[in-house]
Amino acid sequence: MRKVFVTGTAGFIGFHLAQLLLKEGFAVVGFDGMTDYYDVRIKERRHQMLLQNQHFKAHVGMLEDFDALRDLMLEEKPDVIVHLAAQAGVRYSLENPRAYLDSNITGTFNIMECARELAVDHLLMASTSSVYGANEDMPFDELERVETPLTFYAATKKANESMAHSYAHLWNLPTTMFRFFTVYGPWGRPDMALFKFTKGILDGTPIDIYNHGEMYRDFTFVTDLVRGIRLLIDAVPERPANREDIAEGDSLSPAAPFRVVNIGNSDKVKLTDFIDAIEEECGVKANRNYMEMQKGDVPATWANADLLKSLTGYQPQTDFREGIRQFVEWYRAYYSV
Repeated sequence: MRKVFVTGTAGFIGFHLAQLLLKEGFAVVGFDGMTDYYDVRIKERRHQMLLQNQHFKAHVGMLEDFDALRDLMLEEKPDVIVHLAAQAGVRYSLENPRAYLDSNITGTFNIMECARELAVDHLLMASTSSVYGANEDMPFDELERVETPLTFYAATKKANESMAHSYAHLWNLPTTMFRFFTVYGPWGRPDMALFKFTKGILDGTPIDIYNHGEMYRDFTFVTDLVRGIRLLIDAVPERPANREDIAEGDSLSPAAPFRVVNIGNSDKVKLTDFIDAIEEECGVKANRNYMEMQKGDVPATWANADLLKSLTGYQPQTDFREGIRQFVEWYRAYYSV
C-alpha cells in the first residue's frame, strides 16, 4: 500500500483529497496545525471523519517546527508528499503578512528538506492562480511569466515555485506545483466567498460585493480539484535530456524534473451570476452591498487547463450551479438551517 503524507488534512482541500486517496486504497498520513484562522471545530470535525478509516493517521503540529516534522516524516517514510497546508486567504495577507512568511515560506522549505532527505517518489505542492497577478492575457497558461503578484500571499506562492524548482534541479527531486483557481464546495472555509454569501443570504444580512459585481472567476469544484491532484500523483515529471524533448505547451523545466500545472474549470463566471445561483438555491434574495475593488484583488481569473488534460486525460467540468447546490445542501445540514 502506497503511503501519502498530506499536509493540511483538517483544511478544506486537504480533507477532500485525503477522502479520495483513502477511497482509492492509499494509506494517508495527515498533518495539520489546527490554527485559529477560522473556527477550529470544523477542522476537528473533518479529521474525525477521516479517522473513521483505519488507513488514516492524524498528526497535529506546525510546519515551522522542523525537528518535529522531520522526526515524523522519518518515522512514516511516505512514498509521496502532497503539501497543501498554508496560511490561506488573499485578503488576510493585508492584515497579517508575517503569518504567510512563517507558514508559506519557512514551512514549505521544511517540507522540501524532508522530501529531499527521504528522496520521495514525487513531491506535489499547492500554488495559486493569484501568482498570475497583473497578467491580462486569458485564459492563463503555465508558460506565462508571473512576475507581477499583487498580494503578499501570491508573492509567497511564487517564491514557493522558485524554491521548489531549485530543489528539483539540485537534488533531482520530482516536483509538481499546481495552481488552484477559486476552489469551492462542501466543507469550505468560512472566509471564502460562497460560504460568506450563503451565510449572509440565509441570515438576512448584507453581503459585500467588490468592484460592483464586475468580477469574473474560474470557479473550480473541490472534488474536481482533488481528482486532478490524485491523477497528477502518477504524472511524475522527469528531467528532459534536452529542450527538444519537451512537448509543446508543457511547462516541464529544461533543467529539472519540475512542472507547474493549472487546475481550473476553464470557464469564467461573472460574480453576479454566481450570486444569482446562490439566491435561487437558498430561495432568498440577497441584500447586496456593492463596493469598490479591494486592494490586491484582480477583476478576473480564467484557467487554461489543457496541460492537466494532456498529462492525465482529465478535465474539471462541474457546473457552478450544481456545485452551489451541493454546498448549500451541506451548509443547511451542518448548521441546521
